[in-house]
Amino acid sequence: MSVETITTISPITNKPVLTRNGISAEDLQQLPITATEAFLKFRKTSLKERQDIVKKALKLLNDKQDELAKELTEQMGRPIAYTAKEVTTAVKRGEYLLKISEDALKDTDGEPEKGFKRFIRKVPVGPCLILFAWNYPYLILVNSLIPALLAGNSVILKPSPQTPTIVEHMASIFSEAGLPDNVIQYFHCGSPLIIESIVRDPKVSLVCFTGSVAGGLATAKAAADRVVNVGLELGGKDPAYVRGDVDVAWAAEEIVDGAVFNSGQSCCSLERVYVDEKIHDEFIEALQSVLKNYKLGDPFNKDTHVGPVVSKRSKETIEAHIKDALDKGAKDLTPENETFKSPPPEGNYVKPTLLGNVDHSMTVMTEETFGPVIPVMKVKSDEEAIKLMNDSEFGLTASIWTKDTAKAAELAEDVEAGTVFVNRCDYPSPDLAWTGWKNSGRGSTLILLLSLCACGTNSRTTFEPFYTRNERHKSINSPNSEYWIVPCHFRCAETISIFKFYPHESVNMALMDAMALRHHCHCNTRCHFWPSNMHILLVIQSRRILVSIRSFELMLIHSIR
Repeated sequence: MSVETITTISPITNKPVLTRNGISAEDLQQLPITATEAFLKFRKTSLKERQDIVKKALKLLNDKQDELAKELTEQMGRPIAYTAKEVTTAVKRGEYLLKISEDALKDTDGEPEKGFKRFIRKVPVGPCLILFAWNYPYLILVNSLIPALLAGNSVILKPSPQTPTIVEHMASIFSEAGLPDNVIQYFHCGSPLIIESIVRDPKVSLVCFTGSVAGGLATAKAAADRVVNVGLELGGKDPAYVRGDVDVAWAAEEIVDGAVFNSGQSCCSLERVYVDEKIHDEFIEALQSVLKNYKLGDPFNKDTHVGPVVSKRSKETIEAHIKDALDKGAKDLTPENETFKSPPPEGNYVKPTLLGNVDHSMTVMTEETFGPVIPVMKVKSDEEAIKLMNDSEFGLTASIWTKDTAKAAELAEDVEAGTVFVNRCDYPSPDLAWTGWKNSGRGSTLILLLSLCACGTNSRTTFEPFYTRNERHKSINSPNSEYWIVPCHFRCAETISIFKFYPHESVNMALMDAMALRHHCHCNTRCHFWPSNMHILLVIQSRRILVSIRSFELMLIHSIR
């Protein structure tokens, strides 16, 4: 039976740079079978063995950064000055995950009781399917792959056709580091039907998707006819609000970088900027001053700041958004820049574009542009800014720029986004959950219990990211015991070890009391409920606040027996 041929077109030249064969139906069916066989052996290895393998693999990856950077620039067009940085950032992310793995995966003791021994053990879920995008392929993959392996899972990888060699390099690196055969498998595919087929396979225990909203919805739909955890990290239309007290020159430089880096092709790129009317004109001039010094051009030139966008289709979409805005009254405020006027003749080059006089009737303010465009809208008040920031189907990240950080934290409470930055943007911190609201995603990456959070918990709490099955509560002489895990958003200034005991049937009362507690709290926490002899115990574990926390949310999730 013939298989598809997948061709990677370089965005620099619009010419083919490599081809790969797709996968046959027979081979696709075999992948989860082989992954299950590998998992049943790999899960028996010790955490120390898995840590040693990951440590060696990360060193090998770091040693290859220059070689991989050149390949990445050719395949997806990011300037060579920045591609090696992605590899080193991915390595640092992996090292962080390695550092916290022992603490994150160790048993958790229950409350002491004479004659009983209780503990919670994290166990791997099984074969994990990881579908990931081209725009930061090494970093995205590390976020899912390293936790899966450290927890004892096997993985099946499906890269973007734009950057197919990433999985080949990673599989080779981990094999050299001592990973047993078939713990990592991969396949190349450009067909949605083939992807749907493996998502539906009952041997796949967890699905992680990073990519477009359309792709995420298709993945979720394919998984809807069975009970399987699906994590979706999708697109965004991320806003920034610049208040009147800001350091204008500094904020302008940061915002241009947040909007234009990687040619604006980041899920967390700034795509909307709201500016206090008192400083609007000054801020526009500051943005223009920054853009005058940017260089658009050949990404293999080390002086280039902005390379091509990934495809002709992407270029057409970006240009259509700009045209729609101009047709509806927006103004092109892009400063004179020789490199913007004369990009290389081949390739998908789009000049960084500064737009003024925009509003929400324009697609550039409502739909994901995914390009180097900075639309700036004037606002009269904090209230108007927050209302406009929330006027979106997306909710991945947002940022507030001001000298008054206390006020920023207050405003952040009302922003509908998974992450709210203050005086920074476009930076996923390794020790915080990365989660999308609305159409920006479901579940989280960079968390301890992805299998739980993929069921619908959106949080800004500091969960360590390891893929584990719903924790199993073991109680001697009590085989039918159950427990609940309730992630929530508290803000408390001190650790509260035990809040209150409740009768087993009074879950609602416990939740109401927990909600009342939020008025007395000032930092990021999480809490656990579980029955102990027909009682529920609420435990809150404090976490240092690193980003602003949203108003209280609470979700009750039933564990497996």
